[in-house]
Amino acid sequence: MAEETPNAEAYWKANLRLITGCLVVWAAVSYGAAILLRPLLAGIPVGGTDLGFWFAQQGSILTFIGLIFFYAWKMNRLDKQFGLGE
Repeated sequence: MAEETPNAEAYWKANLRLITGCLVVWAAVSYGAAILLRPLLAGIPVGGTDLGFWFAQQGSILTFIGLIFFYAWKMNRLDKQFGLGE
C-alpha cells in the first residue's frame, strides 16, 4: 500500500498541472484577447469583422473546444504513463 501512495500523488500532481495549464490558456484567450486586448485588436480585419470581436465570439469557443481535445489526449497519455490506461 505504501508503494501506491507516491504513484497516486504523482498522478494527481501531473493532472493538476495539466488542468492549471489549460485554465491559463483559456483565461488568456477568453479574457485577455477578447476583453483586455480588444482595443489593440480592433484594427485587424478577420472575416468581415475585427479580430477582437472575433476572439470574443468565435475564437474563445474554438480555443475551448481545442483545449477539450488536448486535455483528453494528454490525460490518455498520463493514464498510460501511470498504468491506468483502458
